[in-house]
Amino acid sequence: MSTLSRSLVVERPGSHRLTEGPLPEPGPGEVRVRVAAAGICMSDREVYDGHRDAAYVRYPVVPGHEWSGTVDAVGAGVDPALTGRRTVAEGFRACGSCERCRCGETSLCTAGYEETGFTRPGAFADHVVVPARLLHLLPDDADLRAAALLEPAAVVAAAVRAAAPEPGERIAVVGAGTLGLLAAQLLAAVSPAGLTVIDPRAVRASRALDFGADEARSPQEAEEVRGRYDLVVETAGAPTTAADACLLARRGGRVVLTGMFTPGAVGIDPVHLSLSQLTVRSVFGAPSSAWSYAVRAFTAGLLDPAPLITHEFPLERFAEAVALVGAGGPETGKVLLRP
Repeated sequence: MSTLSRSLVVERPGSHRLTEGPLPEPGPGEVRVRVAAAGICMSDREVYDGHRDAAYVRYPVVPGHEWSGTVDAVGAGVDPALTGRRTVAEGFRACGSCERCRCGETSLCTAGYEETGFTRPGAFADHVVVPARLLHLLPDDADLRAAALLEPAAVVAAAVRAAAPEPGERIAVVGAGTLGLLAAQLLAAVSPAGLTVIDPRAVRASRALDFGADEARSPQEAEEVRGRYDLVVETAGAPTTAADACLLARRGGRVVLTGMFTPGAVGIDPVHLSLSQLTVRSVFGAPSSAWSYAVRAFTAGLLDPAPLITHEFPLERFAEAVALVGAGGPETGKVLLRP
């Protein structure tokens, strides 16, 4: 085994370099994972462009919060039997002891924000070191290429758990990006009476039919079905989609917001919210329970992220890979780095 390991370091917005140094050693309670694949998402693009809120990134940083790999070393106090296991891991470095963590709401940890790939070294590297307590182990035959998408799947699982969908409900998903299509898969497993996916990009919207949706609509076509849905899951984070999602829900319906909105997004009409008696939830990241949900669904075959992957690059081609993300091409799905 090589004694060297490479990392893709973003020194500051717009500046990166590929470094090589000694293998990182896991400390007490930690494991070292050989990275198999790491996904690039819009959050990573924001880090590279310098558009992420300063409270949620620390330069210089090795990005990479969506990843999978195999444990190849353990630190003191960690079960040696973990060595050789395929795995993914939670990104939030929750403290585990504050009131929110003790209630199971690890994504609301009050000890301060720490996350792999944003404030701690991530998986745009040959190896990543993480606390062993954050691991979610996979079967020995798990597809690690597909498993790299279990982080966004966990976010979607958090939304689904918050939404509490029931069989026979009418459900809409706003957005047909990675989160939207993963949401369609998980929600289709609940046996809804109808599952609609809404996206302005016809190619992306039509792909939802392969992920379990019954129909695909453009935002203009969706205006015809406002007030129809028992549950609406918003995944796009576009300026108007939070407000649009609330208009799609029936009176007394439920709306879950998972998209990352930017300043200037259109607000939800409080009059409509009040008169329609809507229940609105938001999701940022995923608690441990949502990770377990996503991993179980993946292992059971109810969730298959592999068809979302359209591009794969080595670490050396990071600049080319990150340029694809957020460029708007309808043919671009999930972009992976393969160390």
